[in-house]
Amino acid sequence: MSVEIRVPALGESVTTATVARWLKQPGDTVAADEAVVELETDKVTAEINAPAAGTLGPIAAAQGAEVELGALLGTIEASGVAAPSKPAATPKAAPVAAPAPAAAPAPAVTDVAGDFDVIVIGSGPGGYVFAIRAAQLGLKTACVEKRATLGGTCLNIGCIPSKALLQSSENFHAAQGPFKDHGILIEGIKLDLARMQARKAEVVTANVKGVEFLFKKNKITWLKGAGRIAAPGQVNVDGKIYSTKHIVIATGSESVPLPGVTVDEKRIVTSTGALELDAVPQRLVVIGGGYIGLELGSVWQRLGAQVTVVEFLDHLVPTMDREVGKAFERVLAKQGQKFKLSTKVTAATATDKGVTLTVEKAAGGSPETLEADVVLVAIGRRPYTEGLGIEESGVQLDARGFVQTTDHFATNIPGIYAIGDVTKGPLLAHKAEDEGVALAELLAGQAGHVNYGVIPGVVYTWPEVASIGATEEQLKEAGTAYNVGKFPFTANARARAMGDTDGFVKILADKRTDRILGAHIIGPDAGTLIAEIATAMEFGASAEDVARTCHAHPSLNEAVKEAALAVEGRALHI
Repeated sequence: MSVEIRVPALGESVTTATVARWLKQPGDTVAADEAVVELETDKVTAEINAPAAGTLGPIAAAQGAEVELGALLGTIEASGVAAPSKPAATPKAAPVAAPAPAAAPAPAVTDVAGDFDVIVIGSGPGGYVFAIRAAQLGLKTACVEKRATLGGTCLNIGCIPSKALLQSSENFHAAQGPFKDHGILIEGIKLDLARMQARKAEVVTANVKGVEFLFKKNKITWLKGAGRIAAPGQVNVDGKIYSTKHIVIATGSESVPLPGVTVDEKRIVTSTGALELDAVPQRLVVIGGGYIGLELGSVWQRLGAQVTVVEFLDHLVPTMDREVGKAFERVLAKQGQKFKLSTKVTAATATDKGVTLTVEKAAGGSPETLEADVVLVAIGRRPYTEGLGIEESGVQLDARGFVQTTDHFATNIPGIYAIGDVTKGPLLAHKAEDEGVALAELLAGQAGHVNYGVIPGVVYTWPEVASIGATEEQLKEAGTAYNVGKFPFTANARARAMGDTDGFVKILADKRTDRILGAHIIGPDAGTLIAEIATAMEFGASAEDVARTCHAHPSLNEAVKEAALAVEGRALHI
């Protein structure tokens, strides 16, 4: 009996794909659910599995062919019994129990004993990027990951799903009101939260499958299970020992708990639970006024929740420029969020109906209560080293639990390294990625370096907030003489056309040399605009260099140019 292989749904709005390559050829035996062909779109690369066991028949769409959703790719002459893939010749000396390699490209290997040049523990942005770069440089590489999918916290329960919900909630909010200013009238708007959450899951799946594809493409071995350092040069994965020249710790971070507040991921949640709510809470209290709390608070505020942010300090986003933080607070307040600054939470009582929080001024005072349907604890993150065998391995941690490393990512134990959130520095995915690339190149005998002074930070609310380099407060504390250039988005033609005029660009430059020392942006697409300043700072550019660079008109980037001009008091459009 012939069973058809057809193009499945590959994601929202995807209607066509390209046949990247056939993993099996006509006449090959295939097992049920074994990958037989790879399809590529502009959004994802996906493996299409055999719908039944049998023999691959004629191919209907050759490599490079463009195919539509539902199109016939080929057929399988079903045998009714799962058949193994066609094995390559096995050397006579091989042990009987050893599995034979497949003739065609196989999925990422999951259980191969033997030596590796490097094993990285953790497949988040630091770990998987390190693995890819190491493999590109010719190192035999394995990555340990205990999740069912690659990508770590960022791709599975952090950066990617939160940005999916941020985008969806922005669209919902715009359809409710701001679209009217553009002459777009929509009636009967309803929220389908289940579909919104399903779309988020689809975005996550596309990203983690993409990493899995990259592992296969670069011949990286995925060791599935919990990794533990058994000794220098040895990693234990669920009871099996693998040997390696180098071990890299890239286990990431986890939410910091708050004394007196017990997380159940239902009523009292971390970011993980906040991403999975199946109903919009009427009242949401966010404990912590940093990146994560403000982003997720924005999601649920746009969808209808009354959001109150409780922050111990007297300002939001504590690591960012104070002026930007104050402007950010005003914008969010205008959107409907409420703030209790200089306030601490001392206790929380959860019931089936909600949560009662006890709060008081940070400096002390009479307690008061806050009632919420859901409470989000977002006071920061800490390194995750549980079960890693840190103490037994002798790897030194600092007082806060971060792995101590040299400037070249080495721990105190020869052959063991660490990158990403588990080490010092900003807990950001892109910082981990850069460290992964740098370490891979160092281990391959090349030069590798990360400029920690030029790592941007972005809060993906709307408007966005982005920061790089020094803040005014830091420059003042260091006694550095500087000039300030600012330009508001109200004076930017593109921002006016978009209807997004909140915020400004602020550039700080050395008073003597004009070299850019820092930049801070609150406004539309700030996270994209900051990249120009990152490039400028990486090459030691001055504000004058940015000011004299031609910027397209009308564009949001012109606000960056005008702020650079304003450093010398010569902005043109204000």
